[in-house]
Amino acid sequence: MCRGVGFVRPESPELGRANRSVNAGIVRLPASMADPARRGFRLDRPPAGAALEAHARSFLTGFNLALAHQRDVHEALTTVAGPERGFAYEGAGMCARLLDIGTAGLAGALPRLLDGPGRRYVHLVHVGAGWGLTPARIPIPVRLPRTPLLRWLAVDGAGFGETYFGGLPALRRRTRRQPSPPGPQRWQSPQRWQTRISGCGRALWFVEAADPDGVAGRIAEQPPPAQPWLWSGVGLAAGYAGAIDADGLHRLAGLAADAFPYFAQGVVFAAAARVISGVVPEHTELACRIVLGVEPDAARQWSDEAAGGLTNSSEVAAYAEWRARLRRRLAPN
Repeated sequence: MCRGVGFVRPESPELGRANRSVNAGIVRLPASMADPARRGFRLDRPPAGAALEAHARSFLTGFNLALAHQRDVHEALTTVAGPERGFAYEGAGMCARLLDIGTAGLAGALPRLLDGPGRRYVHLVHVGAGWGLTPARIPIPVRLPRTPLLRWLAVDGAGFGETYFGGLPALRRRTRRQPSPPGPQRWQSPQRWQTRISGCGRALWFVEAADPDGVAGRIAEQPPPAQPWLWSGVGLAAGYAGAIDADGLHRLAGLAADAFPYFAQGVVFAAAARVISGVVPEHTELACRIVLGVEPDAARQWSDEAAGGLTNSSEVAAYAEWRARLRRRLAPN
């Protein structure tokens, strides 16, 4: 059995149409896919909702640019504003993964995207590649990117796409589909499930329009084994996507309670991705100061130190250990 993550049935008509076009030529994704009303997201928090919708639109822009400019994709992506470019690279990652799936790897789109300027967005590209795992109706697992360690971010991305397009029903199905160790297949291991649940937590940030109480309430509705991993995804979303002020971050950290180390680990991942890109927005700096008590550069250093000795491993256990090391560092006294 090849390594990878299973595909889920599309939860939206747009993804279904995109999937059916893989072999005949992938189609552009419409801007309407970012409409929170269409997605069934909360609409009672206009400022936060508008900020998150802008991120989603940057994702779609990146997808469409990557589709239209396959050979000069990096140049095309420079047209996206710096703070939004990570989301555009995420969308480009999804497009690249679909191109490679549709051509049995002959397109070489994902390796090309990860080269050159794409190295500054390596985290986002891998997450986006996971979005490419969400819509395809393939009954067997598909190989993950070959990149050691960071390849598991694609599983996180699959969880994000699953919940972003499927909403709360998809979240509930995923959190209740818990593997019993040892799983019947290696690709159904608990560590893979935990990684995918983290991606669902990031999507929950969009579903609940960055409302701390709304997010915490939805997490509390899920089975206890899923809750800390959802908090990890929420931390990453709060740190990377923002749409929350200082008071909200303080409240969010308090609501995480015993899951605070998971939440804080997500913020560290967000800071590392932003620092590597060279563009660190104010909301990422704010999240680092309030949640971690350090500047983004220090958080990135923590991430690098925790990954020591693990970066050449392709096993999910190494990815799990990376996160566990950070949680041990971030656990409150």
